Formats: sequence, structure tokens, C-alpha cells
Amino acid sequence: MSELLQKASGQSDPRAKRRAEVLAFLILAFGIWPLVAVGVVGGYGFLVWMFQIVFGPPGPPAGH
Repeated sequence: MSELLQKASGQSDPRAKRRAEVLAFLILAFGIWPLVAVGVVGGYGFLVWMFQIVFGPPGPPAGH
């Protein structure tokens, strides 16, 4: 609780600020962004799959 008050008043020491920034970077770099990347690639794959179910696979028409 006192840490929140120090941050709100701008009186936190530089080591605590750096530790918080490093922790935030690690959470973003190895937690959130990989999940976002998997979600984007998976979503794109799902859209391509649904498009091919509706319109057929790419290539020449089947009759030729």
C-alpha cells in the first residue's frame, strides 16, 4: 500500500522504479505479446479456413 502512495506522489526510489519497469517488460515480452501473436496468427488461419470452406480452395475450376 505504501508503495502505491509513493508512486502516486512521485517519491519512489530509482531502483524500485527500474525493478517495476523490468517486471513490466518481462510480462509484456514473454507473457502478453506471445499470446497476442498466437491469437492473430490463429485468427488469420481461421479466416482463411472459413473462406476456403465457403468459396473452395484456390486454383483453377474443378471442371477444367
